[in-house]
Amino acid sequence: MDTVSGRTRAEGAPARERLMDAACAEVVSGGWAERRMADIATAAGVSRQTLYNVFGSKEGLLQAIVVREVNALLDRVVLLLDAEDGDPAHVVSRATRLVLGAARDSPLLHAVVTGDRDLLPVLTTRSAPLLDVLGERIAAMLNGRLPDLDPSVADAVADVNVRLTVSYALQPIDPDEAARRVETVVHGMLLVGR
Repeated sequence: MDTVSGRTRAEGAPARERLMDAACAEVVSGGWAERRMADIATAAGVSRQTLYNVFGSKEGLLQAIVVREVNALLDRVVLLLDAEDGDPAHVVSRATRLVLGAARDSPLLHAVVTGDRDLLPVLTTRSAPLLDVLGERIAAMLNGRLPDLDPSVADAVADVNVRLTVSYALQPIDPDEAARRVETVVHGMLLVGR
């Protein structure tokens, strides 16, 4: 409780954050498909018009909450990529393990991966903005650590890594095994690309 205003922190949060929190709760609870924008606006304590003004559509709201979650995950991946100074293929493997663990452990990402048909496209057919950011970061790390590597090879390695990671997130296997397989592929591509 905020002692000055008497409001809870959620009530005092900006409308955008309250709306995303309310939408996230619906996704995690499994109620996303049944919820109308008016229901989410009411849960957030704002008008339906405000919700439409901020996000445009229900899909826009869904993408915003997934982007928020993935950005937090990407911050962790970037820290890992920047902090590791080992073999680049192993670093990519560790990043893969981190992403797959988050897909398993994050209630929101787990709901998106295992949820209804309205949720999954955010990580599949409409996922380009999310995947591009991760791929660009991996390619930059490879180019920085392997200056003799052709940039197009770094881009290809990053693209294959991201696509494999998404595939393993959608059809999960043990994250350590998936990371080992990704490392093997990345290592092979780097050997051929040098």
